[in-house]
Amino acid sequence: MKKLSLVFLLLIFNAVAWFQFWQLYPKNKSETIYFLDVGQGDSELINFGDVQLLIDGGPNAKVLTNLEKVLPDNDRYIDLVLLTHPHLDHFGGLIDLFKNYAIGTFIDNGLARKLPQYQDFQNVISANKIKHITLAEGDKIKYKDWELDIIWPPPNAPSPIKDIHDNTIIFLLKNNSFRGLFTGDINFDVEEKLLKKHKKELLANILKVSHHGSKNSTSDKFLKAVKPKIAIIEVGKNSYGHPNPQAISRLKSAGASVYTTLNNGAIKIVLKNKNLHIFSEKY
Repeated sequence: MKKLSLVFLLLIFNAVAWFQFWQLYPKNKSETIYFLDVGQGDSELINFGDVQLLIDGGPNAKVLTNLEKVLPDNDRYIDLVLLTHPHLDHFGGLIDLFKNYAIGTFIDNGLARKLPQYQDFQNVISANKIKHITLAEGDKIKYKDWELDIIWPPPNAPSPIKDIHDNTIIFLLKNNSFRGLFTGDINFDVEEKLLKKHKKELLANILKVSHHGSKNSTSDKFLKAVKPKIAIIEVGKNSYGHPNPQAISRLKSAGASVYTTLNNGAIKIVLKNKNLHIFSEKY
């Protein structure tokens, strides 16, 4: 374990959650976003320079292979882990992660699922005594000049719901020179709701494309509001037709450069001097 002291201060008021972090020993100083190559699933690692946030863990232990490639050998600690929604292709790898890494805090949308695999996941959280909090629209995570604004799901979202995708955690990651929109697995219906409630906030340099490039998401209307320069699709070999050619066409028509983990492997975006530097590598 690295020498690390981390203190969490959580103040919750007016439905806004604020995180502040103090560390005696900094990690990697570069600010980097990784779209990990976990096959047919999602997983992203955001390195704020001295705090790390992992979003989702893909379907299986492949997330560990990715982390071993991008983190120092002695780094077995993740400050924050956020699960966008409880589908296996997003939480499966977190079971292995939580058995092999120390975790500061786990964040989700509060949905519970009666799946054997999800019960295994919850058991691992309990066994490792990991701090667990639930966040929703209006909550924020702040660190230095970075802000992560959660814009979906609403705080009083109905449960149970017809489609787990409808309550995916959607957030905007931003500082004074960068905006990234992470859309989980939402579909056209949720995109319409976001356009009604948050249209002016959707503008982003980078779009994490919804639902592995499904034909039922990433509408022209939504892309007109987002105006992404770079679009990342996290996808593996599958029988669902992901990424859908129509979704790819819409992204390119919107002026976005499209990258997929299926073709490009893990995608690394380094933020330096207000510029974005993109690299890819297969693990």
